[in-house]
Amino acid sequence: MPRENSVVTVERFNSGMLYKDFVAQINVNQDRFEQYYGTASEVLTESDVAFFQQIINAGGSKVLVLGEDWCPDVYRGMPVIAKIADASGMDLRVFPRDANLDIMDEFLKDGEHRSIPTLVFYTDDQEYLCHWIERPVMATKEMAEITESVEKKMPGKDEQEVREARRELVNARFPDWQKYTIDELRELLSKALAI
Repeated sequence: MPRENSVVTVERFNSGMLYKDFVAQINVNQDRFEQYYGTASEVLTESDVAFFQQIINAGGSKVLVLGEDWCPDVYRGMPVIAKIADASGMDLRVFPRDANLDIMDEFLKDGEHRSIPTLVFYTDDQEYLCHWIERPVMATKEMAEITESVEKKMPGKDEQEVREARRELVNARFPDWQKYTIDELRELLSKALAI
C-alpha cells in the first residue's frame, strides 16, 4: 500500500520509461520479452481490451510497473500489461526496481518482499487505485505442482537437469498464466473502480 505521501508524484510517474524504451535498453532476456509480448497478443481478447478501455474511461488511465530484465516473472509477466496498455491506450511507465527502491518499498509483497513485477494502477489525477504483485495465484499453485512433479520424476538427477525440466514445463504453461493475469487484473480493477 502506498504511503500517505507517496514518492510517486505526477512528475515521478512521467519520468518512467515507456515499455519499448525499457526493452530496448535491457541487458538480458530481450528475446523473452518479445516472445511473451507475442503470446500476450494471443490471449488478450476483444472483450479484455474493451474492459480496459472502460477502466480508462472511468478514470484509471495510468499503470506503473516495477521490474528487472533478469527476473523470469518479469519477462513473462510484464509483456502482458504492456500489451494491455498498447491495446487499450493506458499510460504505462516502467521503473527498474533496483534503481527505484523507494517506490518498491511502498508496495512490498506481504509487507516485506521486493517481489516483481509489481503493477500499480492510478487515476488520471495520480490517485492510487490498486496494485498487483508477481504472478497470478493459479500460476503460483501450478508452479509448486510442477516443481514437485519434476523432483519426483527425477530423483538423484543433476540439479541443472531438474531446473531445465522444470523451466520447460513452466514456460509451456505461461500463455495460460498470462490469461490468469488478465483475469486477476480485471477483477482487481473492477473492485477498485466499482465497475
